[in-house]
Amino acid sequence: MSQPHTKLRKRWFKRIFTSLLILGAAAAAVVSALPKPLPVETVTATRGELVLTVHEDGITRVKDRYAISAPLSGNLTRIELRAGDGVKQGDVVARIVPSRAPLLDARSRSQTEADVAASSAGIKQAQAQVDRAQVALEFARQEAARHKQLYGQKVITEQELERLLLDERTRQAELTSAQFGEKVARHKLTMAQAALGHYTATGAQEALSVTSPVTGRVLKVIQQSEGVVQAGAPLLEVGDPTALEIVVDVLTSDAVSIQPGHPVSITEWGGAPLSAVVRTVEPSAFTRVSALGVDEQRVNAIVDLRDPYDQWARLGDGYRVEAHIEVSRTSDVLLVPKSALFRANGTWAAYRVEDGAARLVQVEVGKSNESVAEISAGLGPGAQLVARPSDKVNDGVKIQALSPSPVAK
Repeated sequence: MSQPHTKLRKRWFKRIFTSLLILGAAAAAVVSALPKPLPVETVTATRGELVLTVHEDGITRVKDRYAISAPLSGNLTRIELRAGDGVKQGDVVARIVPSRAPLLDARSRSQTEADVAASSAGIKQAQAQVDRAQVALEFARQEAARHKQLYGQKVITEQELERLLLDERTRQAELTSAQFGEKVARHKLTMAQAALGHYTATGAQEALSVTSPVTGRVLKVIQQSEGVVQAGAPLLEVGDPTALEIVVDVLTSDAVSIQPGHPVSITEWGGAPLSAVVRTVEPSAFTRVSALGVDEQRVNAIVDLRDPYDQWARLGDGYRVEAHIEVSRTSDVLLVPKSALFRANGTWAAYRVEDGAARLVQVEVGKSNESVAEISAGLGPGAQLVARPSDKVNDGVKIQALSPSPVAK
């Protein structure tokens, strides 16, 4: 081959190579100028169970407690009992030496006679409450026994049976409380009669023994040291710490959804979660100032523990706990994390991932809890949504979906 042909071929090769470099650089510039897909986290809409709960702090308290007070004025001897000490019904818990002046006071004597009469009437009232509670308990037991048979025959649902069993337990608790009240009423009469006896025996200076009306433990000693006390002054509190209830103050807006029998989980008390149930919601609300300085209308929900005593024996009177009250449970609903939802043009919306792009969709939101929300329209199961969309995410923006995570429950 001649030398001129060789030079010609080299010249064309250089031209082609240069052209290819120019085209490659232009293509790289075009590609680099194209918008890159935006990396985003995604979540998947799934069908599941939606549980709505009310979370509030609660305080434990002894169901039936009795404040023992001085039946008359006098000199109190030092109380040797301490908080936590056990006492039996009729045990002497304090002694009072009456002062002479009140013994000769006709007005004080008349007042004590009136106390005796009032205590006698209180016993009759307490007996009537016990009788009423016994009748109610017997009826509740019969209803529960009858419906157990119906449940065995698949005539009624488990929820109806649970409601009747709860009613039976509630009536039993009311009877126990009424019997406690009767003991207290009889003790008041005994103390009033003892005080009247001291007023009758004007020369007597022996100590008046103040006894415990119930069997239990000393919850608090109010007047420990020896000294002068007036009639009616509180000396100590006695109760049964094994009979605890939990007082949970909730917002009135939440209280309307709480019904007797709703299950409760008790946590943050120092042990494993405890099972409990709502006994009642008090009918009267009160105002409490929140940590932000806002007045809130709240009401007490009374909760009973259902686990055996040995599982919560370390709990005492006045302990703080956290109560999670279940107000509703809905099965087989479409759920998405609340982090994927936002407000757009006055409605709820989300960005659905379609063909590598974010598409704005309008949705209808039903019930929701702290983490997930029910979708009643606008999405279907398996839809992938952009989680926590930033202001860079818009309708039609190309996105790079990171590993999708299932919906939280």
